[in-house]
Amino acid sequence: MIDPGTLRNAKDLKPHLDRFWSVSATALDQLDQLDQLGQDADPSTGAPVFTVDGRYTSRGWTEWTQGFQFGSALLQFDATGEERFLESGRADTLAHMPVHLTHVGVHDHGFNNLSTYGNLWRLAREGRFEASAAELAGWELALKVSGAVQAVRWSSTADGDGFIYSFNGPHSLFADTIRSLRSLALAHQLGHRLLGEHDEPIGLLQRLVAHARTTARYNVYFGEGRDRYDVRGRVAHESLFNTNDGRYRCASTQQGYSPYTTWTRGLAWIMLGYAELLEFLDSLDDADLDPLGGRQPIAEMMLRTARASCDYYIESTPTDGVPYWDTGAPGLARMPGHDQRPADPDNDHEPVDSSAAAIACQALLRLGRVLEESDSDLSHRYTQAGLATLATLLEEPYLSTDPQHQGLLVHAVYHRPNGWDHVPEGSTIPRGESCLWGDYHLREAALYVGRLADGRDLTFFGADAGDPS
Repeated sequence: MIDPGTLRNAKDLKPHLDRFWSVSATALDQLDQLDQLGQDADPSTGAPVFTVDGRYTSRGWTEWTQGFQFGSALLQFDATGEERFLESGRADTLAHMPVHLTHVGVHDHGFNNLSTYGNLWRLAREGRFEASAAELAGWELALKVSGAVQAVRWSSTADGDGFIYSFNGPHSLFADTIRSLRSLALAHQLGHRLLGEHDEPIGLLQRLVAHARTTARYNVYFGEGRDRYDVRGRVAHESLFNTNDGRYRCASTQQGYSPYTTWTRGLAWIMLGYAELLEFLDSLDDADLDPLGGRQPIAEMMLRTARASCDYYIESTPTDGVPYWDTGAPGLARMPGHDQRPADPDNDHEPVDSSAAAIACQALLRLGRVLEESDSDLSHRYTQAGLATLATLLEEPYLSTDPQHQGLLVHAVYHRPNGWDHVPEGSTIPRGESCLWGDYHLREAALYVGRLADGRDLTFFGADAGDPS
């Protein structure tokens, strides 16, 4: 269980951030040495994904990480004002990201395109750099297209809802996709209209709410006796449906140990996805939500899911906030009390996943902020857990201080079942490596905390989006 520690608010972490952004700049400079898609990454197999011996390499599966590469430079500019990072992120977005706008084969638009086009749009609206009206309109068009392309990747369910299906096909609902709903949210906010056959309108907001409801219903557990493994807050990576009639069939997983254990990065995606959707919900008028059932039931569904998943993370994670890659990983049986002490990335049984912690800490902080006015005690619980987890990641052994290492956050895991992660000589488990989503989300969490410490927000949604104050 996470030890809340002594940090009380975002200002308590400010002394750590200057050093962090210096280390981050060094890592980005190392990554920038890759020749376009990389001297170590094979362009034929895609963008850089994770490191092997400290060098970023590609891993062909789906193209979901390139936005984190270029988006990281934009976050670095946001935090430090160093224009070289703005210029590299801006140029690389223009050169490499258009293909991702119309990629119809993935569920990852909220990862790739908001990290790049979204951050450029947000920063320009904040007045952080000078952008022409044509550039701003171009980024808005990109975000509208991305949200629309993501929304049409749709499977209907027997209960009248539906979901954005994963790259596995129309039978597959991933937990990860909950954060890709940001693409639909922003396209809706920008006023985009999606049309189908015979000019039939397809509601972006309607599909966002339906996907969120379906994910909560089938991928998240609430301790209500659904099956023998129904523990409140537990998450199944994947839900499978009969494509003939839309009926739910069973839980599944691609990257976890089993359908009945919790892959902790999938848990973290659920935590952050719903916390951020609650922020988006606050930016909408009641009139937008009334045709979809009304604000109250939608907000209750999202808050219930965010709280259950965040509580499960707090209660099942080691005291320093860094989880092992799966809560049911078999080697944990040989590590009694593993959740009652700090995580050990150098153990001989199961790897930790620092990238899950980088995603989860932001989720805890955002949920804490959502609850500030309605429940101060719960807000404090989530905020302290988020700060404690982020504080762990901002120091060794998780923050890489090796100037030759191209990664920023080490001890991350990508796909343990497939054996893709590098196991160094003399070790029995993966350790010491980085991944682009872990690096990006650690930067995003640090940027968010830095802004909170200064009394500012970090959001794409509502009146606060592009607020220069």
